[in-house]
Amino acid sequence: MNQPQSAVGNCLDVQSFINAQPISRYQWRVVILCFLIVFLDGLDTAAMGFIAPALSQDWGIDRASLGPVMSAALIGMVFGALGSGPLADRFGRKVVLVGAVLLFGVFSLASAYSTNVDQLLVLRFLTGLGLGAGMPNATTLLSEYTPERKKSLLVTSMFCGFNLGMAGGGFISAKLIPAFGWHSLLLIGGILPLILAVVLLFWLPESARYLVVRNRGTDKVRKTLAPIDPTVVAQASSFSVPEQKSVKARNVFAVIFSGTYSTGTLLLWLTYFMGLVIVYLLTSWLPTLMRDSGASMEKAAFIGALFQFGGVLSAVGVGWAMDRFNPHKVIGIFYLLAGVFAYAVGQSLGNITLLATLVLVAGMCVNGAQSAMPSLAARFYPTQGRATGVSWMLGIGRFGAILGAWMGATLLGLGWSFEQVLTALVIPAAVATTAVVIKGMVSHADAT
Repeated sequence: MNQPQSAVGNCLDVQSFINAQPISRYQWRVVILCFLIVFLDGLDTAAMGFIAPALSQDWGIDRASLGPVMSAALIGMVFGALGSGPLADRFGRKVVLVGAVLLFGVFSLASAYSTNVDQLLVLRFLTGLGLGAGMPNATTLLSEYTPERKKSLLVTSMFCGFNLGMAGGGFISAKLIPAFGWHSLLLIGGILPLILAVVLLFWLPESARYLVVRNRGTDKVRKTLAPIDPTVVAQASSFSVPEQKSVKARNVFAVIFSGTYSTGTLLLWLTYFMGLVIVYLLTSWLPTLMRDSGASMEKAAFIGALFQFGGVLSAVGVGWAMDRFNPHKVIGIFYLLAGVFAYAVGQSLGNITLLATLVLVAGMCVNGAQSAMPSLAARFYPTQGRATGVSWMLGIGRFGAILGAWMGATLLGLGWSFEQVLTALVIPAAVATTAVVIKGMVSHADAT
């Protein structure tokens, strides 16, 4: 086994140490716990799209009235993401993650007992605060426990839990809602996170890289890293991270907007924004569009779930390719194909088998690309600003999610057809492709 290189004397470089070791059971535990966080995040995020037809029928309201409720959690996710990154860079990844899961569990549970649109709107906003904080910090923590040779693969594999959670919401709702009503999906989306929050409190470790850059003490770092290889860690008298000396700024925003990172930051925001326009227009309105086209509630929910499940199928492949080829070009190709297949979905309404197949493939393309973006951002930023960089990309991107959900309601209200709505998605797909490719061309350095 290769030994990690030391910076000076017995000062152990944390990333070199992680790179030199085989992936331990301790690190796999981090992978699994972060996967569960984003899985439940995805299930709760997609819940409104799947319960909308039943909710509209139960409360006797038209679908346009649900537009604000559809967007409420997404608005909360913006604030949750933007606020949680700086908090995690200051106070730690673990405390923010536990708080986030607890928050969206409590308010998802409360949402199940809503009696009118106004109550549900407020509760979904509060749920969104936790949802927005969970995903970026799970990405950040996992990226700081993975070796460079497997970083994109492991982070995108973890992130596909989000797509699997969204797809799981569709499959579960197709069975539960006809039997138990729309409340049942929100109840599940509340109880499971509360259980997970307790598990995280005892089993989830803090990031060793964070402990080093925040000077939290050698003993804490040693205790955190020891399960990976206790012999090597015991020999270290101090610890460092690669960028500790090169990145001097203490303010996290000064880090992500420094000369090296500023252009890349803006291009990451634009790419993720446009991808979420596509994802959330389809996630929020595809089941309703299917219902309007004559499909049963069960079939509409199933086909909607296929869109999310496509991301699960492709995420591992995208991560594998990113570790071996130019990651910006890999992601750009997937966004380009997403636009092509979104258009094709709009042309296939008359053939249910073809429609289901194209929805699955479109989901593989756009959700595969979206799953890869947090990994791309995590590799780009240094430890001092990583949580902020990732969370602000996700937070600013959430405005694209809000736009996508709003566009669906607006275009349907204007009388646009299924085909016209899907054709319009070619535009954000083309912008996302262009932005991520340019980011690869202009970025001067990727932080590890």
